[in-house]
Formats: sequence, structure tokens, C-alpha cells
Amino acid sequence: MKTRILLADDHAILRAGLRLLINGQPDLEVVAEADNGVKVLSLVEETRPDLVLLDLTMPGLGGLDVLRALKQVSPESRVLILTMHDDESYLRQALSLGASGYVLKKAVDSELLNALRAVARGETYIHSAMMGKLLNGDAHASAAAPDASDDPWEALSQRERDVLRLVALGHTNAEIADQLAISVKTVETYRARGMEKLGFTTRAQLVRDALERGMLDEP
Repeated sequence: MKTRILLADDHAILRAGLRLLINGQPDLEVVAEADNGVKVLSLVEETRPDLVLLDLTMPGLGGLDVLRALKQVSPESRVLILTMHDDESYLRQALSLGASGYVLKKAVDSELLNALRAVARGETYIHSAMMGKLLNGDAHASAAAPDASDDPWEALSQRERDVLRLVALGHTNAEIADQLAISVKTVETYRARGMEKLGFTTRAQLVRDALERGMLDEP
């Protein structure tokens, strides 16, 4: 079954190029297009796409406002941001509002396709250049560090922390098992137990929290 995608960008030429790229893949298809934020919400409600490829700067209703509204209109639709904005603040806002990925428009075709597939699988995908900015945002990370007495991470065992950090970094259960010299079943147990303790239900929530804590740049 193909991943059904809604394209949202106010540049017709860019949409045409993206449509050709996406529809040329055996597992992806464009089911609708929108050139403004209001139309995005209308078409999402009408077509219920699996994924929305969303520009942040559009007339009528900006991408961040669309993200807020999508939680009500179609919470099951995942969102991948495709934007020219390489500002860390835009990325943090998008993630906090529920986006599952953030890719810059200068990304090569293969990276965009990888991002679409990752988000469709329920993963979080962040453009490599933007990930670097997040990891170097020491001021934000230090300010966001929670008080240890109220920190749910303190309730985790060291092994649960190790597993969840590798999950946040994008490793599969098999890769984590190999790195930690444990079975895949054990990884799944630690992962499920840790996510439950933290109160998370998705990997996107885990990634956002780990990034804000500056955990992903630890050795």
C-alpha cells in the first residue's frame, strides 16, 4: 500500500517537481495539493492523507498555525516540514507542535525521499544540518535541564536510559541489541518499560525530550 501524501507549498513549480519525484516512487503518491494554509486544512479533512509535506511560509495561514490546527482536524496524519528556514527556533517550534520531521528545501532528492519514508514509518527525521544546530544549542539545553527531583528519567535504570538514547538517535532494535550485546527481545522490553515510565507513546516525543535535555550529544 502506498503512503498517501498531501503537498502544501505556495510555489506551483516546486509542487510540480515534488509531485513528479514522489509519484515516481513505487511506495509513495500525491493525493492532493494546497497552495495556502486554509486549503491544507480543508484538503486534509477531505482526503485524510497519511502524511502532509508542509511548507512553513504560506499565505492565509502559516505552517506553524496549520500544525496547531492539524491536531484537531486529522491527528493521525503525520507532518514533514519542507522549508527554506534553517533557524533552530523554527525547528523547535515545529517539533513541539507535533511535526515528525524537518527537511530543508536544499536537500537532495534522495534525502527528501528518505525523510518521507522515515516519517511514514512513524520515525522522526531531522535534516543533518539542523540536527547539528540542535546539538550545539548549549544555551537552550542547559536552560531546559529539569530539576532532578522531578525528573522522570531518574526513575529509569541505566540500561533503559541507554536503550532509549539509542532509540532517539534513530537506531533500530536490532542495532541497539548489537551495540549493547543483548537480545532484540530484551531491547524491546527495556524500550517499552522506559517509554511507559516517561509517559511517552511515540518516538517523536522521546526525540523532542532528549534533544531539549541535550542528551543526544553525550559520548
